[in-house]
Amino acid sequence: MSETTTAKWVKPYGDTLNDGRVQLSFTLPVALDEVSKEGAKQLALAMGLNEPAVVHAEDMGQGFSFYVVYGQCKHQVDLSQLKISKPEYEVLDKDGVNARIAAVMGRKMVVVGACIETDAHTVGIDAIMNMKGYNGHKGLESYHEIRAINMGAQVDSEDLVARAIEEKADVILVSQIVTQKNIHLDNLTKLSDLLEAEGIRDKVILVVGGPRISHELAKELGYDAGFGVKSYAEDVASFAIHEWSKRNV
Repeated sequence: MSETTTAKWVKPYGDTLNDGRVQLSFTLPVALDEVSKEGAKQLALAMGLNEPAVVHAEDMGQGFSFYVVYGQCKHQVDLSQLKISKPEYEVLDKDGVNARIAAVMGRKMVVVGACIETDAHTVGIDAIMNMKGYNGHKGLESYHEIRAINMGAQVDSEDLVARAIEEKADVILVSQIVTQKNIHLDNLTKLSDLLEAEGIRDKVILVVGGPRISHELAKELGYDAGFGVKSYAEDVASFAIHEWSKRNV
């Protein structure tokens, strides 16, 4: 195999291939008028868009205004040069996961999940944990070789750690929505630090999921894996039994 990688340049597609057409939206902390519209256009130019046009503008009240801008991006990227961090494991279906757990663990895998601290969004954790799951993918509660404990939303990290210790959890699963001022990063770091302080960080598989969570970010925060959009219960369960086997078999 040649060591030379074929370049794969791409740029946004709108009306015709490689025309670079993009649409973006943003809010400005000023009232809507002709000056603010021109300001939105100039900002788009500064972002590197050619021929920007403000195609929609709306007054939001109290000195705020909203804009939708259409323009032409002049930049392109070479996909062949991008390196993506992702967990390496075999994705199994539900039956495959159950069979693997039974074969290598000889008991049920215990998974404790929650949305921690101020996060009140239960959609993500429920999609992975609850019986009905999401989008035709059954949740961990439907896996007969998994004991799934969903603590819900706004769970203090201390309570999650205490429950994980009580249940002798194999896996701690955390769902986090990106919040203002990146408070989710503080929340996730706090949980990881608490597990370290309790001396059980290396005894549990720590997983985080959310719409803007990446595996790379999760690893930076001290987690074993991170799952973003289009992740389902079988993805999390497959990683969990893969990681458990790697550590214990």
